[in-house]
Amino acid sequence: MKKVIAILIVLVGFAFQANAQEVITVALEQTKGEFTQKSLTLSEGTYVFEIANNKVGHDVGFVLAPKGKVEQKDHIKNAYVTSLVKNNGKSTSKKVTLKKGEYVYFCPLNPTPQYTLTVK
Repeated sequence: MKKVIAILIVLVGFAFQANAQEVITVALEQTKGEFTQKSLTLSEGTYVFEIANNKVGHDVGFVLAPKGKVEQKDHIKNAYVTSLVKNNGKSTSKKVTLKKGEYVYFCPLNPTPQYTLTVK
């Protein structure tokens, strides 16, 4: 009986481990009026975006949206930083699962151009 319980515990552990999704952090830096990374290519997966404010002089944010759909209603809300990024500080988003396609990222507070993020 002890062997059966031990085997079940091991199997449940493997099942949870197989379902656990690796989260990758993508670090992006903003300077006055722009991101230093002009485009990104990622694989499908789950990401957290870490945004650094490098001497912009005021708080900044982060917006990720499907390409061609940049209205606020289309923003990927989990990609917003959890708190505004203070001057010379950093902040992160929640977990964001990205599927194949094209997206844009930008900061309306800085403001920056829209940059392309491609998921293959």
